[in-house]
Formats: sequence, structure tokens, C-alpha cells
Amino acid sequence: MAETLTGTIPQIEAPEAIYNCPDCTRWLPDGTLACPDCHAILYSDHLRRIALTATGEENEGKWVEARETWRKALAWLPAETKQYAAVEQRIGLIDTRLRGVEENRAKWTRRLGPFAPVLFFLAKLKTLLLVLLKFKFLLSFLGFFGIYGLAFGWKFGLGFTLAILIHEMGHYVAARMRGLKVDLPVFLPGLGAYVRWYAMGISLEDLSGIALAGPFFGLLAAAGCGAVARILHEPQDTGGLFSALAHLGAWLNLLNLIPVFGLDGAQATYALDRTQRWLVLATSLIFFGWLHEFVFLFIALGMGWRLYAGGYADKPSSRTLIRYVLILFTLGVVMYAFPNTTRRF
Repeated sequence: MAETLTGTIPQIEAPEAIYNCPDCTRWLPDGTLACPDCHAILYSDHLRRIALTATGEENEGKWVEARETWRKALAWLPAETKQYAAVEQRIGLIDTRLRGVEENRAKWTRRLGPFAPVLFFLAKLKTLLLVLLKFKFLLSFLGFFGIYGLAFGWKFGLGFTLAILIHEMGHYVAARMRGLKVDLPVFLPGLGAYVRWYAMGISLEDLSGIALAGPFFGLLAAAGCGAVARILHEPQDTGGLFSALAHLGAWLNLLNLIPVFGLDGAQATYALDRTQRWLVLATSLIFFGWLHEFVFLFIALGMGWRLYAGGYADKPSSRTLIRYVLILFTLGVVMYAFPNTTRRF
């Protein structure tokens, strides 16, 4: 799973003017922000990029920059909408936070007197924090392996942890290839892992490319385990180690393709239009009918919700659709070739 943050950028490029509603195709005069017929927000993709940037600035503690970025969103929203009110509320919360910081600083300045500048300087030193962050990847990896090794045996625990690592390195490599700042993976027992990367106003196609890179690398890991299982002639009826890793790896990466919450499938879906989402839904239903694996049904249901929610891409990406369907198809083949035989190793 990839966690997206946004780095500081000088300017978010303005979108091209929209004269036809992407949902109902009605012609619209210049300056229209929402369709008067279906009430669709016309510049939802641009607003999503603004929100990603502002959220990233908040996570980095850049509250002044975040406030100005959120203000840019107001120019692309009708004043009477709930989204406009929500952005205004977000700006108000940032203003309250900034006032609190200034008041707290002034209070401590009065209390500390001449020692205040020195103590404020020391408070900004992050040496210890940086040292801890350097070991965050290694410590979380060892903790993750330890827990699953104790629960299922060290062989399966190591294989499972490495499979998760390979998935996350897909996000890491894809973000680095696009010149983005990215942190090493952090493992969370029971939840998987995540890679934090900082988007700098990237396109929806790049966003989807980074999101789908995780399941693609995970597919390679699952297929690799399956190949080893075949080479070793593991008996599938007793649940060989590599056969189990192949099945579980395919299942977990399919789980990440469900287009809900912050999963990889959700970020990839932003680059798809209505027809493309229908194709992914149909593919998922075909595999559910073939394999009777409920993860395919969950993908279909999630895509159905995305069809209902709308928010289609202004410029849909055929490349994203091809990647999505091919990864979905190949993971399904891996699950078919290696049925569920997980046991203790």
C-alpha cells in the first residue's frame, strides 16, 4: 500500500477549461464550475491535486503553505456547495492552529525570558528523531517477521515478510523513477506495510502508475514463488511452502486492488472513466464466477461504488486500464494454479 503525501511546489498548473459536463455532456458557458443539470463538480481532478498538495503540506507541518494551497481550491468550487464549506472549515482549523502556535510561543517567551531563543533553537533539533527514522524500516521489518514467524513458522514468516517488502518496493521504485521523494517501507503487523511518498502535482496517470506498481511487483513475487514450487515439485494437496506463498501473495495483491479507502486500486481508479470502470468490474465478476474467490467480488463491488460516486477523469488513461486488467487477470491465474493450501511451516 502506498501512502501519498505532497511536497512543496511553486504552483499548481491550472486545468484546461471544460465546456461539456463529463457526466451528462451538457454544453456549459465559460466559467461554469458545476453542471446545473447533474450538479457534477467539473474540475474535480484539479481539486483532487490541490487536496493532495495541501494534505502533504499539513503532514510536513507547513501550515502557512497548506492554508494558501487550500485557498486555491475555493476558486474552483461553487460557493453554495458542501465542498466549498468543507474547504473553508479546513482553512479555519489551520488558522486556529497557527494562532495557537503563536500564542504558545509568546507565552513561553515571556516565561523563559533571555533563555527563550536558545531553548527554541534546541527544540528544533531533530537529530535523535532522524536517527530513529533511519532504523524505522529495519526495526519494523524485523518486528513484522518475528510476529509472523512465531505464528506460522520462521520459513513462512520470512517468505511472507519478503513478499510484502517486494510489493512495497514496487511503489518505492515507481516513485523514485518519477523523481519524487519517497521513504523506505514501514511494516505494521496485522495491517501490512506502507511507503510514504511526496507527490509534486503529478498527473493522475503517474499517480495510478505508482499505485499499480505495488501489485505488479507483488505479482512477480507470487509468480516467482509459484515457479519455485513447480521446480521443487511441491505436492499441492499437502500445502507446500512456496505454493502457499504464491496463493497468499496473489490474494493480498488482489485485496490491494479493491478501489476503496487508501488502497492501491482506489488511487488507480482516479485515472479511469465510466466505461473503463465497467470493464474492470466485468473482469472481476468473470473471475469470481470462475474461481469463487470473494476478493474478486469485493473488487467488483468497490468498482460499482466508484461508478455510483462518479468523479471520472477528465482525460482517462488507457494505459492504466490495461495495467489494472492485466494485473487482475494474471493474479487470478496464479490463484487458479495454486489453490489455498496454507498451513504451518
